[in-house]
Amino acid sequence: MVKDKGFVESREVIEGMLRGETLGFLGLSVDGRPYVVPLTYGYLDGRILFHGALSGKKLDCIRANPNVCFTVGRQRGKLVRHPQGARCHVANDSAICYGVARILEDVQERRTALQAFNRCLEPDAGEITFEAAAQCSAVEIKIAEMTGRRQQGSNYAFFRYEFGDKGARA
Repeated sequence: MVKDKGFVESREVIEGMLRGETLGFLGLSVDGRPYVVPLTYGYLDGRILFHGALSGKKLDCIRANPNVCFTVGRQRGKLVRHPQGARCHVANDSAICYGVARILEDVQERRTALQAFNRCLEPDAGEITFEAAAQCSAVEIKIAEMTGRRQQGSNYAFFRYEFGDKGARA
């Protein structure tokens, strides 16, 4: 189904891009200043999950402004030299997600999220103990909208999906 000119509504294609990578870039903004940080993540059921220290700039930014942007990309081919002024065509995929980040304060909820995060990265990962969950933070991004782009040669495909829950925007 075409949603806007050039965009095809496809949750599945974008989710495939998100599941296919483990390194993404979290975009935050506080007081008009952008902050982008690379991090390891897991994707599960319309949510981005990640963990980190119990305090720091990333968590401070999320507390101040939970509206975030998260992106992943991958190059699927070699960069080919091209004549001066010619268009550069490299096989690549990318996904951009917009949503609201929530720091999981409850240790049991954090433990559940950390287990899901670990299993996204390693399906046979062991259980996270309550003690281990208490030693780090966990953050969940509830995605409101995601877009994707796939380039193969000079052909581009653009994808968009909006989740029905408009409350996923703070």
